[in-house]
Amino acid sequence: MFEYMGDRLQNAIKNIKGMGRITEANIGDAMREIRMALLEADVNYEVVKEFTKNVKEKALGMEVEKTLKPEELFIKLVKDELVSLLGGDYVPLKVDKNPTIIMMVGLQGSGKTTTAGKIANLVRKKNKKNPLLVACDVYRPAAIDQLKSIGASLNIKVFEEGKSKPLDIVNHALSYAKENKHDFIIIDTAGRLHIDEELMDELIEINNTVHPDEVLLVIDAMMGQDAINVIKGFNDALELTGAILTKMDGNTKGGVALSVRYLTNVPIKFIGDSEKLDGISEFYPERMAERILDMGDILSIAEKAEGIISESEANDLAKKMRKGEYNLEDFLTNLKQIRKLGPLENILKMMPGARKAGLNNINIDPKDMAHVEAIILSMTPYERRHPEILKATRKQRIAAGSGRSVEEVNRLLNQFESMKKMMKQFSNGNMKMPF
Repeated sequence: MFEYMGDRLQNAIKNIKGMGRITEANIGDAMREIRMALLEADVNYEVVKEFTKNVKEKALGMEVEKTLKPEELFIKLVKDELVSLLGGDYVPLKVDKNPTIIMMVGLQGSGKTTTAGKIANLVRKKNKKNPLLVACDVYRPAAIDQLKSIGASLNIKVFEEGKSKPLDIVNHALSYAKENKHDFIIIDTAGRLHIDEELMDELIEINNTVHPDEVLLVIDAMMGQDAINVIKGFNDALELTGAILTKMDGNTKGGVALSVRYLTNVPIKFIGDSEKLDGISEFYPERMAERILDMGDILSIAEKAEGIISESEANDLAKKMRKGEYNLEDFLTNLKQIRKLGPLENILKMMPGARKAGLNNINIDPKDMAHVEAIILSMTPYERRHPEILKATRKQRIAAGSGRSVEEVNRLLNQFESMKKMMKQFSNGNMKMPF
């Protein structure tokens, strides 16, 4: 997501590299490039006009400090405006009431039912909630079965009463939740068009009866500018508290994310970033702006790692990296931990300078990781801690024991040494920003 837009924005910034100061003349090309990048990424024209106007005015109105290069100032301005456009402050999901009631709404095919399961899974892990999924999509064939299947795979209870009236289902679900100590209720409503008055009236009736703490609209990010009309249509009827953009891991230009808050004032609360049931992330405007500009998103990586890698383990790892003592035994432990974080390529994309280094286009076959583990497990504990002792005969034994070739053993050792050097640089704070 955002890769094309991010690359174009970087090219625009490079246009002013090396210039002594920012003037109207020398940022003209950069502003044209930014304008085209945003328009081609499907950002609304009014949003683009406001964004470029603000960047230009602020750039021309600021004195460049001696300690700052013009391009560094310009990057900061572009990033700050992106953050503002994306909503400024992070708006968290409400979770503090008992029970907290969430109503999911959206068009058919937006990923609403799957997203309901993802949120239930997230609040159970992060907020220690006991969620209840409520099946109120009584119109789409197999919708109830889909939600039950999701609930079963997550071991989360699904309340359903077949094709009953949705309002009755919700009222009965609330009683069930109270009796069974469910403190977080997610109502999965039927997908509908925002111009479908009969189905919209059904939503309004549920909304006015149970007064949900959150009304979240699920939007397919690949819709482009049509998404704005959908949001406005639902918001006029229901007063949305947030939007969730799904399919952000697909071939989407991402422009809708830059238009939603500015044009509708509805905050984006989550993005769906994979098809898996843990593939949902809270939306932080600043982190998203940094991803667009290829500055990385180390905080999100850290949050994903929370609960998998303890603070003491992380501190020990950092010390080893700084001292250059990181070994293959540590690497094996980390490989197992990384598997729990999700697809490795998604983690690499969050590293600073990932696009510049080509890490955004890497596809990692899980079998390759299994081969690496097999090679390391074929070493003795001493060899893992001291890979420098691995000479020809030892490598032949390791290759035979793991069912891999000596060439693969050599490749792993070379890559490990390169990675160690990069980690040491990173932990010492010597890694440069991507510009």
